[in-house]
Amino acid sequence: MTLQLLLTALALALIIEGLIPALFPNKWRAYVIKLAEETPQSIRSIGITIIVIGLIILWLSQ
Repeated sequence: MTLQLLLTALALALIIEGLIPALFPNKWRAYVIKLAEETPQSIRSIGITIIVIGLIILWLSQ
């Protein structure tokens, strides 16, 4: 893996992460407020699920 590929992936992740708050700020704010009310275990489960989905997509793309 080259540094250029890593930086490209990071840039795309930041662009995708910024799309929702830029396009739908009110819905994003409501989501963040709702997320703040969740338990740490629930948030951890969501994070682990997202990681697993990302790993599966990465594995399938190889």
